[in-house]
Amino acid sequence: MIEQFRIKFPKIKAHDLDQDEEYFFLMEPEDKERKILFHEYAEIYKIKGLYEHLFYERLKCNSPTKVSEALKYSLSQVQENLSELRVLDLGAGNGMMGEQLRKQGVARLIGVDIIPEAKEATERDRPMIYDAYYVEDFCNLTEEQREDLQEWSFNCLTTVAALGFGDIPAKAFIEAFNILQSKGWITFNIKETFFNKSDESGFSIAIRELIFSEYLDVYYLERYQHRLSMEGQPLYYFAIAGRKNADIPQNFLPSIGITA
Repeated sequence: MIEQFRIKFPKIKAHDLDQDEEYFFLMEPEDKERKILFHEYAEIYKIKGLYEHLFYERLKCNSPTKVSEALKYSLSQVQENLSELRVLDLGAGNGMMGEQLRKQGVARLIGVDIIPEAKEATERDRPMIYDAYYVEDFCNLTEEQREDLQEWSFNCLTTVAALGFGDIPAKAFIEAFNILQSKGWITFNIKETFFNKSDESGFSIAIRELIFSEYLDVYYLERYQHRLSMEGQPLYYFAIAGRKNADIPQNFLPSIGITA
């Protein structure tokens, strides 16, 4: 059961804010209002059920289901099964994507997030979802940390609603990509505007270049409704799934003009 909370959205129009600027008020005892940004995940995870209530009940987030479907469809094209996957769930948060993957039959599943509160929330709310859960900064992995992760022999990388907005930088995503075994599967989602050439942010450039590079074969690409805005307007993302062809070289980001 999803916990019930008293939350209010501000009067300001949602289209005046970027997604990482959206916020809400949590009504606390004695009608005190606590302002929390949507991307203040650490604060949201501390309160059991708040993340689910906000994003899944109020804002109708659909991404774990859609992204797992993209992966399943891609595997069906080559007669492979989800049960054979060894999955690295990057930006795992409190385990929503992991829970969906378990329902689809994934047997081995490892979560990773940079926020300690994400691991704590998962252990509190979904203690049986992951075989292990790491709190790591994929932009600054030590060789020992990288070798530890590689021992899981990952053949699938998933990440949901965590790319862009500074949550998972392109460098961290590439690090995770390269930890995958050869011909491993990748599935993720990105905001639709990240595909626009008018978006010249480093992340958008990196993702566009990667999708159309020789390092990844795309099997699935679909625009869909990720969730609603504060005002009830649909926010669209792309769900993407594909197969790794080769490691991304260290000079990939510098070669497309990205220095960090």
